[in-house]
Amino acid sequence: MKSILAIEDDTEIVKLLSILYKAPAYSFSSAYNGREGIEKASKEYFDLIILDLMLPDMDGMEICRELREKHIRSVIMMLTSHSDEIDKVLAFELGADDYVTKPFGIRELMARTKALLRRTEQTWQAVAEQPQDINFRGLLIDKDKRKASISTKRLDLTPKEFDLLLLLAQNPGKTYSRPELLEKIWGYTFSGYEHTVTAHINRLRIKIENDLSSPEYILTSWGVGYRFAE
Repeated sequence: MKSILAIEDDTEIVKLLSILYKAPAYSFSSAYNGREGIEKASKEYFDLIILDLMLPDMDGMEICRELREKHIRSVIMMLTSHSDEIDKVLAFELGADDYVTKPFGIRELMARTKALLRRTEQTWQAVAEQPQDINFRGLLIDKDKRKASISTKRLDLTPKEFDLLLLLAQNPGKTYSRPELLEKIWGYTFSGYEHTVTAHINRLRIKIENDLSSPEYILTSWGVGYRFAE
């Protein structure tokens, strides 16, 4: 049984979601404002959080950012009537995993839900099969605790930044293109969103590299993508 939390103030949509996400496959909970949703997500783990962009007390983007800052690892699906590209880019930047525009088709919503949850399980299984710790030139990555440090100083990484760093560090010397990283970390190959990967790589470098003009850990394979130093 997968647990679902809907942070949504539209009672009709909540009613529909409660019918779609029912036992025995799902357990469903709801919150009608951002603060209540954050409190529930902080106290209990949910496999999927369906988050409305427009809520009475908080913006959905702000809620998404706060959830990720609290290191809540639930899959987040943004649900909104906005279809502007900038909203989608910002949602992914803040740690959302998918973005569904209202009105949505029930079959599409359920297909996306199953795909997100299945891919998350596969990702965690693959991560579990890798060595627990990576220690390279003073950079320590503890994948079990999902934390990283340099010279014992803990790095303040977002979930996506950590996932990027872990993937690259677990495969030293292997070059990943931007579309490949977008698919592996975000789950979909969104045409035109490769700059999201670039932005995350740049922020990672700022946090871990001593000299941005001559990076020591995350290297650029010119014309192709990025790789971790061997």
